Amino acid sequence: MDRADMAVEQWARERPDLPSLPMAVFGRLADAAERVTRDHMNPLFAESGLQRGEFDVLATLRRSGEPFMLSPTRLYEALMISSGGMTNRLDRLERVGLVERRPDPNDRRGKLIALTDAGRRVVDETIGRHVANEERLLSVLTPAEQERLNALLKKLITGI
Repeated sequence: MDRADMAVEQWARERPDLPSLPMAVFGRLADAAERVTRDHMNPLFAESGLQRGEFDVLATLRRSGEPFMLSPTRLYEALMISSGGMTNRLDRLERVGLVERRPDPNDRRGKLIALTDAGRRVVDETIGRHVANEERLLSVLTPAEQERLNALLKKLITGI
């Protein structure tokens, strides 16, 4: 019995009029996200000297392609965080030499955030371990189950 089963069982006793399936599904989604982040992602990123949000910044710059450079606005829109949260992440990443702020040639007042060579090395090494970690976590499911789960989650997220 997992935490979702326990919660559903308790609610069934206290409020039998409530449907239990939504509670079980969303409870399991929340539990999976929390456990994967806390027990598997955060420790992996820490091995590279990163917090998860910092890795997300580096990964977003890396997957943007050459020249691995975006405006702060494009970055925080891609990551769906506040500009203040982005500034703190960028300040730290710049301090440790993984990104640099460069003048925007199209806007005299603007800056672009660029991945440094060191930042590219860190993100390339970390993403390989990150994907291997994700594969390991998903290995409890068959490839067909992984495809089905992916399709169902996409459908759910699209519908929300």
